[in-house]
Amino acid sequence: MNKILALPQSFMERLQSLDFLAPLALRLYLAPVFWIAGMNKLQGFDNIVSWFGSGLGLPFPTLMAILATGTEVIGAVLLLVGLGVRWISIPLMATMAVAALSVHWKNGWQAVMDLKSPFPPETASMALQRLSEAKETLKAQGDYSHLTEYGSLVVSNNGVEWAVTYFIMLLALLFLGAGRFVSMDHYLQNWFKGK
Repeated sequence: MNKILALPQSFMERLQSLDFLAPLALRLYLAPVFWIAGMNKLQGFDNIVSWFGSGLGLPFPTLMAILATGTEVIGAVLLLVGLGVRWISIPLMATMAVAALSVHWKNGWQAVMDLKSPFPPETASMALQRLSEAKETLKAQGDYSHLTEYGSLVVSNNGVEWAVTYFIMLLALLFLGAGRFVSMDHYLQNWFKGK
C-alpha cells in the first residue's frame, strides 16, 4: 500500500528542485499588500495618527503610526527583493496581530459579508439587507450592469480574515526564508559561506 501511495523518487527530486517557488510566491503576493497599506498610511499620516490615538485608543499614536507605516513600506521592499525576509517577517507579523486585535477583532472572522461563510457576524442579515436595497437603488437609478460588469457588489465586514491570512503567510516565510535563486538572502548566504 505504501508503494502505491509513494511518489516516484525522480518526481520528488524534481519537485525539490522547485522548492524556491513557494517562498517566492508568498513574497510576491505580500509585497504589494504591504506597499499599498504603508503608502496609504504615509499619504494620510496625520489622519492615521489621529485614528490610532482617538479611534483605536493606542498609546503613543505618533510612534505607533511611524512604526506601522515604516514596517509596511520597508517590509514590502525587503520582501520584494528577498532581503532579511526572516527578520522583517517578525515586525510584519506583529503589525498584523495588532491590526487583527485592535481593528478587526470586533467584526468577527469574515473580511467580506457572506451568510454562507462560517461564523457570520450577528449584523450579517442587516448588512445584506442594506446591500439588497443598494442594488435595487442602483438598478432603478443607475447602470447596474456597467457597475457589476467585473464582479458583484459586496459589503465589507472588515473582520480578521485577511490579517490572519497575512500573519500565517508571514509565519511560513519566517520558517522557510526567502527561498533560493530569486532572493538577495540566497546570494548573501552563499557569499558569506565562501568567505
